[in-house]
Amino acid sequence: MSVQSGIKPTVAKQSSSLSWALIFGIVLISLTMRSPLTSVGPLVGSIRESLGLSNTVAGLLTTLPLLAFALLSPFTPTLARRFGMERVLFCALVLLMMGIAVRSVSATISLFAGTVLLGLSIAVCNVLIPSLVKRDFSNNIGLMTGIYAVSMNLCGAIASGISVPLARNFGFGWNGALGVWGILALIAALFWFPRIRGSHPSVVVTTNVAMVRRSLWRSPLAWTITLFMGMQSLLFYVLITWLPEMMTSRGLSEDSAGWMLSLFQMATLPVSFIVPILAGRMKNQRLLVTIMAFLFFVSLGGFYFGHHALISLWTILLGIAGGCAFSLAMIFLSLRTKDAYDAASLSGMSQSVGYLLAASGPILFGFLHDVTAGWNLPLLLLFFVSAMLLLCGLGASKNRTV
Repeated sequence: MSVQSGIKPTVAKQSSSLSWALIFGIVLISLTMRSPLTSVGPLVGSIRESLGLSNTVAGLLTTLPLLAFALLSPFTPTLARRFGMERVLFCALVLLMMGIAVRSVSATISLFAGTVLLGLSIAVCNVLIPSLVKRDFSNNIGLMTGIYAVSMNLCGAIASGISVPLARNFGFGWNGALGVWGILALIAALFWFPRIRGSHPSVVVTTNVAMVRRSLWRSPLAWTITLFMGMQSLLFYVLITWLPEMMTSRGLSEDSAGWMLSLFQMATLPVSFIVPILAGRMKNQRLLVTIMAFLFFVSLGGFYFGHHALISLWTILLGIAGGCAFSLAMIFLSLRTKDAYDAASLSGMSQSVGYLLAASGPILFGFLHDVTAGWNLPLLLLFFVSAMLLLCGLGASKNRTV
């Protein structure tokens, strides 16, 4: 008895330490998943002037990562099954470092080549982190989704706010301000390197995997979740791309517009943590979806009709709505699947189609702004997307699995 009682606490302690190490590893990856993207928006003007780019070409800095997400996301679950989830994540972090380094070279070709590389690497992380949570934290999906969502959004918000000061006040230039985020990728890669020894390929039979994939593409629920993912991504990337421009056209300085973009993302943090926990405990998530849509309508209405003096309020409400939408999109991938492999497959499908849809958003929004020389018609587009988000969210919130 004494020997057994001495073994159990040791095993429990080892298991607990491994869990905390995995949580820390997930947080490190989450810190790298938005900062390389959100740091670009406030610096687009400087990049355009430095390299002599047109507005259309500069817009590719936002669109290319989304296209990379759409391209690689469907194949990521297969890579994870063949080589092991931890090994694929480590390789993605190495590729992310390379992409950030290449993008930071002051040349047009390297700027776009690096952007594609980091887009491919973030696509892998986007797909596999929800699957990793489903596999290793099935009893705490809401809490873990909140933790990595907050980590991602926090670092993304900081990146938006400090990009211009790093470039101008600290003399880093636009390329140095973009390059500093490679440090986070390096730290994450060093942490994950020892874990690749415990990463093993899946023993799932290939025919079964193919059947799961085919069934997902025929599932109305999977398509509902996919459209929800696409709509919330479209809203986020339109705002990340055009919110600073909208602010400067209404009298704010570039620095202030950058900090307003940071405020938008900071406002997502509390709900990014709370909403997944609440969603994981609810039989269905219709109430959360309804609140999310209401906040989108109110905040967009504020930008459309409201007085400029309340622009900070509309920005905060918009951030809360966006954080709720993102958190729901992430937790649907876990709540609506039976196991980690289904979660990875649904994540790959939803992010492939979803980000392809999202890639059209910044371009269409900018086109409507150019045609009308104003912001009212582009904002009406966001009202329509918010309505679609509500309809898809109500469908995705039903308590069932694909």
